[in-house]
Amino acid sequence: MRTESNDNAGHAPGPVEPIHPGEHLTEMLQELGITQYRLAKTIGVPAIRIHEIVHGRRSITADSALRIGKALGMTPDFWLNLQRMYDLDVARTKTDTSAIKPLVEVSR
Repeated sequence: MRTESNDNAGHAPGPVEPIHPGEHLTEMLQELGITQYRLAKTIGVPAIRIHEIVHGRRSITADSALRIGKALGMTPDFWLNLQRMYDLDVARTKTDTSAIKPLVEVSR
């Protein structure tokens, strides 16, 4: 997994690029010694689907989360939550909400 570099030692860290769930999947597959091809065949999907997820070109859908979770002994929620967090992080970097006036006051 990617970690923040120490290039700005002594300075506040800059924005961290969101980490795609595919990076987590890559690391997990490497640690377990499982190839993308083997995972794809085990879960019954085209190898290109796993390849695209691993390279950040495809999102993890509910279907993929169910299949990957079952094969790797994890919950599908884990994979969907990684995708949700990634999607929100990307949206936060691209979406300006400063001009939106709240319709409802939220008490804290």
